[in-house]
Amino acid sequence: MNTFWVTLSASVIVVLLSIASLPLLNNNANYLKFADLRRSSSEVADLVVTNGTIYTSDDSLPFADSMAISNSRILRVGNYSSIKKLARTLTKELNLHGKIVVPGFIDSHVHFIPGGLQMARVELRGVNTKDLFVEKIRKAVASSWLLGGGWNNDIWGGDLPMASWIDSVTPHNPVWLARMDGHMGLANTLALTLAGISRNNENPNGGAIIRNNDGEPTGLLIDSAMKLVLPHIPEASVDERREALLRASSHALKRGVTTVVDFGRYFPGSSPEYPWDDFSDVYRWADLSGNMMTRICLFFPMETWSRLVDLMSKSGRVLSQWIYLGGVKAFADGSLGSNSAFFHEPYADDLNNYGLQVVDLDSLYNMTFSSDKSGLQVSIHAIGDRANDLILDMYASVASDKQIRDRRFRIEHAQHLAPGTVARFGEQSVVASVQPDHLLDDADSASKKLGCERAERGSYLFKSLLTKNAQLAFGSDWPVCDFWISSLYVSVSTRFPVNSFVMCFFCCLFQVADINPLKSIRTSMKRVPPGWEKAWIPSECLCLKDALNAYTISAAHACFLDKYVGSLSPGKYADFVVLSTNSWEDFATEVFADVEATYVGGFKAYSIRPEDKSE
Repeated sequence: MNTFWVTLSASVIVVLLSIASLPLLNNNANYLKFADLRRSSSEVADLVVTNGTIYTSDDSLPFADSMAISNSRILRVGNYSSIKKLARTLTKELNLHGKIVVPGFIDSHVHFIPGGLQMARVELRGVNTKDLFVEKIRKAVASSWLLGGGWNNDIWGGDLPMASWIDSVTPHNPVWLARMDGHMGLANTLALTLAGISRNNENPNGGAIIRNNDGEPTGLLIDSAMKLVLPHIPEASVDERREALLRASSHALKRGVTTVVDFGRYFPGSSPEYPWDDFSDVYRWADLSGNMMTRICLFFPMETWSRLVDLMSKSGRVLSQWIYLGGVKAFADGSLGSNSAFFHEPYADDLNNYGLQVVDLDSLYNMTFSSDKSGLQVSIHAIGDRANDLILDMYASVASDKQIRDRRFRIEHAQHLAPGTVARFGEQSVVASVQPDHLLDDADSASKKLGCERAERGSYLFKSLLTKNAQLAFGSDWPVCDFWISSLYVSVSTRFPVNSFVMCFFCCLFQVADINPLKSIRTSMKRVPPGWEKAWIPSECLCLKDALNAYTISAAHACFLDKYVGSLSPGKYADFVVLSTNSWEDFATEVFADVEATYVGGFKAYSIRPEDKSE
């Protein structure tokens, strides 16, 4: 009996083992088929985008007609036959009806919260007479400080404004009005008095107090001299800055911008605490409360580099899908318009002036060296040719420690370059972070301030930079002239509601730069300033592909976000823009198109048709 049961048990075991080994037989065919079935069932799209012209910014597959999205990321890009296999019953479909799709734009240089603050200001653009201008200022004078900016003295012939121009209409209000580039401002006599500025003040390092022939201040302050006035102006409240972020985000999405590199409320003379305040009070709040709408890469003042190192050591560089810690920024010079950009040769309209070096070079080197050694990305503002050469020299010295690393040093603006400097960007792998729309303003003034030959030889050399293998990243510098004015948005009194803040723009006839990638792309391709019939330096015009890449994949690479965004590639976030045109040839030639819809993580964040529901 025992022998019978032992034999039976052994037989059963043999049979069971045979059945279990069946998938391993026949060259594992059955097992592999089962594995393929499991894999295909996991690749199910939440959304398929079909029937369009999709420019991916990915050289491995530049164009496609369809793509699949799952869990906020690109699952597959290709033709419809390959994409439809990933669709199931609950998969939604977006039929483009032939429209063009591009990756979500990345604005490589904004001051995001100040831009949102500026949007709440009283709009005076279009005022075309002195009487109307003065009347609007008089009506705006309700209480406390009168803030504004955007003036461009080149428009009215070049004469710089003085406090005496506005003292009679602002006898009881301190006034601060920024020039269009943010590197010069005008204070009225009352503001000068409150700030303690008189003929006895010396020029601060990296700045200047403009004086008349008698040595009295005229009211104009340049670069770091602005810090004499700015601390006296109350800053925006936390709630105002949070509202500004929401406004700025909505505005960016309307323009197809899904990611921004934010340099914050920071400029020569301002407190380095402002960007940190916005980080903790605004961005952290928005992230935790579910109010983030665009992805943000944050840069902080370089003098706070050790603080950023501590933060990164605790939290890493990626705080969430929305917030990324970028690096540190500093300034080397001022701006062309205020004659404070630093040049090798003097200004043609001011032969004793070479511009300003707004920071001590030894101090800047030490901070750059420490920041780089700690693994931070370094970005430095340089506009004049001498400032650009100084920073390239410094970057070369910092990188000479033979520690091979992917640093991606950046120069913000890189507007005017000396002969031979262009090649150095590519040789040193330095990112040129440039703003195409600035050339629309500078075309006339650069010729006056530098001379025609010098201006055309070295200004806004986009094509030359690419030809010499430089990394080009496009941005807007939004809101440009008023980015720091907006950070000083003033609440006049608890007796007045938010909408009665005292605000105005001093020279609203000037078109302030906006966050508008499609316009900037057209500018980089056409280079035709307002009132001109032909391009300024036509040899530097870009093609559509190069311009699009500068706002997408190259911009992502420039801030170390190319693993996450910048191209419509499998694994990256599904951030994309639907344009109004269905002709790639027309788009490449005329560059006329509007943003019809903006998607962030595969969800519709903006549509030109309000009745549309999010996919």
